[in-house]
Amino acid sequence: MGTVTRISSEVYTSDSEKGFAVNHSTPSELDAGAKFVLVAQGSWLHCGYHLTTSIVAPVLLTLPFAFTLLGWVGGVLWLTLAAVTTFYSYNLLSVVLEYHAQLGHRQFRFRDMARDILGPGWAKYYVGPLQFAICFGTVIGGPLVGGKSLKFIYHLYNPEGSMKLYQFIIICGVITLILAQLPSFHSLRHVNMISLILSVLYATCVTVGSIYIGHSKNAPPRHYSVRGSDADRLFGVFNGISIIATAYASGIIPEIQATLAPPVTGKMLKGLCICYSVIATTYFSVAISGYWAFGNKSGASVLANFIGETKPLLPKWFFLMTNIFILLQVMAMTAVYLQPTNEIFEATFGDPKKGQFSIRNIVPRVVLRSLAVAAATVLAAMLPFFPDIMALFGAFGCIPLDFILPMVFYNMTFKPSKYTITFWVNTFIAVVSSVLVVIGGIASIRQIVLDAKTYNLFADM
Repeated sequence: MGTVTRISSEVYTSDSEKGFAVNHSTPSELDAGAKFVLVAQGSWLHCGYHLTTSIVAPVLLTLPFAFTLLGWVGGVLWLTLAAVTTFYSYNLLSVVLEYHAQLGHRQFRFRDMARDILGPGWAKYYVGPLQFAICFGTVIGGPLVGGKSLKFIYHLYNPEGSMKLYQFIIICGVITLILAQLPSFHSLRHVNMISLILSVLYATCVTVGSIYIGHSKNAPPRHYSVRGSDADRLFGVFNGISIIATAYASGIIPEIQATLAPPVTGKMLKGLCICYSVIATTYFSVAISGYWAFGNKSGASVLANFIGETKPLLPKWFFLMTNIFILLQVMAMTAVYLQPTNEIFEATFGDPKKGQFSIRNIVPRVVLRSLAVAAATVLAAMLPFFPDIMALFGAFGCIPLDFILPMVFYNMTFKPSKYTITFWVNTFIAVVSSVLVVIGGIASIRQIVLDAKTYNLFADM
């Protein structure tokens, strides 16, 4: 998966001062993936839209549940630390990318960075496959989440309806199929602007709904103690850490920066500021209001708590509006995470010497993208318990890509002195994150084992 179409005229030289190889290929030598999918025409504002859509997603509805595993202090502390760490981490990636661009070799993909800094083997056998698993896993999860929202709306107005979850997943798969045909990442800029607005809207709905229920006469009894045995609480802590870490995950920062028109210096930082202003607005409001309203009974999705034990705690129009916002936003997010897959197809089967919209490139583009979306839709319908699997991917994929590799890339590129705080901060984050990968992975596997008895293919969950 991690292979890149290579041109024989590429020349690699060694930067002996910094200790890494630099590819001095010219723009005319770009493969079709970089040339057609990762079109460098965007502004820092567009970058902010892409970043927000890639990070802020319906996973934020799980944050109150993460608080049930961590408690008030642990939840707020880790939510804040994860925000600070990922902002710092993504900015480090941006700085490394800008440095390479200034050397005359702009890196367009995560695997490009791994190839130049760690070596070709790391790009081909570790970073490339890992990123593909995370991105395609998200593409599978998109129609699944969207399908569940559609099913909820359907049963809200037609409780005795006979349609099954897989049918709603197929509907969302068709929407994804249409969005998949947009030719480049840059083509999504207006879609992602709307996505940003939608994420703020449904986070506001959830926050207002939680506060309303918490103050109403139907407010459920609230307790904030962490439940379970000592073992359950211990594994729960690491599960909560993994959930919040996944909520901040992106995994496609280099691909997003690749959409920026040169010169790129400073633009990514502005885009990150837009993204994290939305994160500060949405994540903390949903997590705190949801946990305050429902305590340690907060469900895997806080919207489940809005139903109540006997009747909905909010009017139907509220559920309709919120689920429509979620449905539309998750479709945009799915289109964003399709881009690395689209880029691989384009790099492998496209011809950079032909026009982007030539028959030679359009036919394989439409066929391969359609097949990829169809495969993802079938898997989503077949595996409605896929979120449990994604938690495992989050531990083994999101944390390395977003918490560990940026620190390694920076330290290997700039070689900060061991006497500087930068070196030790980066090293500390990388080491602690590596420990969390192992423990979070074990906790995720344990959860899969506990839930395995409820798994059924094509289940109507």
